[in-house]
Amino acid sequence: QVQLVESGGGLVQPGGSLRLSCAASGTSVSFYAMAWYRQAPGNERELVANMPSSSRIYYVDSAKGRFTISRDNAKNMVYLQMNSLKPEDTAVYYCYGRMLRAGKWETYWGQGTQVTVSS
Repeated sequence: QVQLVESGGGLVQPGGSLRLSCAASGTSVSFYAMAWYRQAPGNERELVANMPSSSRIYYVDSAKGRFTISRDNAKNMVYLQMNSLKPEDTAVYYCYGRMLRAGKWETYWGQGTQVTVSS
């Protein structure tokens, strides 16, 4: 079955950087839309970076200038480069993907990877 698996999370000091990866498995069909969400303790899950197609990118205001989403369509992977991290970036980060398969749209979520920004 199709799965999305995140990796790259961890503990980093304020001002540091992390690169998150999301790998798709179980299908040779490329995802059309891919995105990164995050959920901090006590907060709702929020959209951080979105690629509704390979040519369009959107960021939440708090991430602009610091985060970069990219994708490798050949490998069916999506990445989130996070620079100048702040304590408020602490959250579980989730990979999201949407694909068209057998004429139907399908949506998938990763299980999340923890990012902690703290001294």
